[in-house]
Amino acid sequence: MNSSELYVSLDIGSSSIKVIIGEINEQIVHIIGVGNAKSTGIRKGAIVDIDATVQSIKKAVAEAERMAGMEIQEVVLGIPASQASIHQVKGVVAVQSDDKEVTGKDLERVLDSAKVMSIPPEREYLNIIPVQYILDGVEEIHDPRGMIGTRLEVDANMITTSKTILHNLLRCVERAGLHIREIYLQPLAAGHFALTEDEKNHGTTFIDIGGGATTISVFRNGHLTHSAVVPVGGDHMTKDLSIVLKTPTEHAEQIKRQYGHAFYDDASEDELFEVPVIGADMKEQYSQKYISEIIGVRLEELFEMVMEELFRLGVRDLPGGIVLSGGVAKLEGLAQLARHVLQTRVRIYTPDYIGVREPQFSTAVGLIQYIYKEDLYYGLANSTPSVILARDEAPLKQKSKTTTASDSSDESKESGLSKLKRIFDRFLE
Repeated sequence: MNSSELYVSLDIGSSSIKVIIGEINEQIVHIIGVGNAKSTGIRKGAIVDIDATVQSIKKAVAEAERMAGMEIQEVVLGIPASQASIHQVKGVVAVQSDDKEVTGKDLERVLDSAKVMSIPPEREYLNIIPVQYILDGVEEIHDPRGMIGTRLEVDANMITTSKTILHNLLRCVERAGLHIREIYLQPLAAGHFALTEDEKNHGTTFIDIGGGATTISVFRNGHLTHSAVVPVGGDHMTKDLSIVLKTPTEHAEQIKRQYGHAFYDDASEDELFEVPVIGADMKEQYSQKYISEIIGVRLEELFEMVMEELFRLGVRDLPGGIVLSGGVAKLEGLAQLARHVLQTRVRIYTPDYIGVREPQFSTAVGLIQYIYKEDLYYGLANSTPSVILARDEAPLKQKSKTTTASDSSDESKESGLSKLKRIFDRFLE
């Protein structure tokens, strides 16, 4: 336990809820538990049935616990990008130490000063991401700790989201019996590791095509700059197939997964399969090319909506191209269709870890990688709270993050539990 770090991510999506238990040893991620349950209480990133969502979370958690042989206590929660906004903010403080050396406390203070902006009462602060630190006029500093100066500034991107959406998600997690370690915007965590350094720096759009919606995230100069949601996803393709083929929705989903092809020109005309018809004791026969036309029309509409959204966001040039992920990304021919419609370079991202080698796990894996990266940066990687318990063991106490002022852990940040309490307090004001 001392030589490795354990994290649990909770990715709440419109079509499924994913839970991943990750063990990190010598900065290498090992997936030791995976849970995946159908989401029955969420539509387009918002809770529509708390009880159903709680049950879905519990199912995913139980599946991951059985696989790992451990009991989950604490999770890293991903918040959907629906109604999220990114604001450019700036903070300025004076370096406090007598010798004018920048410490972790100064980083906390300057980031806190950047958060001081007027937020509408219906919105809630979620994350703040430093873009650059400026020390006595010297710009483009990534980590000023240990440097000497008097005036510390930060340019940052602050993410806010709908207080109602966030409050209801937190309530569901709480009622599922889980504690929250940290909360991150889903595309922030997923895109940060799905994209290469060059893609993030040059300008790339990360598109996560889920069941109920598609999330569009733009990365430029190494940071998330824009995020938006298009209300079209894989469930719409399933519904199209169900209506056109006159078959039950569950059969339409199976057909999409087994025979679906996104690019009409490459679909097979010889591959035939039978489809049961609603209200009749008979089956119809169709080809892959036929259903490819149905799926392709919906996907073309989706990619056109993506282009319109990028235009609305003011994104005109993407030297890094497009990176696709999400549950629909494993659909055969998707990259070819995207290249045809979007007229740019396109690739599919799939996590390269045993047990989660599917695009749908991009966000859940990204959440684990992102919090571990932050723990390394803030000096907390060896003192994270225990997030899971071995079955039949006595509860493990959380390791303390409190140290002397000279210790590197003075660079710690606000804990997830404190953040959770603050969010509930503000919501109830």
